Amino acid sequence: MGLAAYKSVIRESETPRQIERRVLTRITGALAQNATIYDEASSAEERLGILYGGLGESLIENQLFWNMLKNDLASKGNSLTTDLKGSLLSIALWVERETNSVMGGAAGVLDLIAVNKNIIAGLAGIRPEIED
Repeated sequence: MGLAAYKSVIRESETPRQIERRVLTRITGALAQNATIYDEASSAEERLGILYGGLGESLIENQLFWNMLKNDLASKGNSLTTDLKGSLLSIALWVERETNSVMGGAAGVLDLIAVNKNIIAGLAGIRPEIED
């Protein structure tokens, strides 16, 4: 089966919510590969090396996901409640600020992963775990 046919089967057999959960799960897994070593690095220079080693690409992909979600939330056709849209837009803006900070060499990848995991749980219909 060609790639185009495979993508067509996925679109026909998965709901948008399932697709979003699958994509965000994959992105979050990619972020997790270097998150602890990055956040525990002793210097910004060490963190920048990890960013250039592949983490930066995962952060960009995560940011693209959140930008697409932000655009969808702002569209007239979005049927979510106003409160939920507002909350998700607020999270999307936080992700944008946090990603910019991390790309500049600050710790914070584990925080991005925690937010993604809570959204993944929500998309799966599971009550997210709130850490103290």
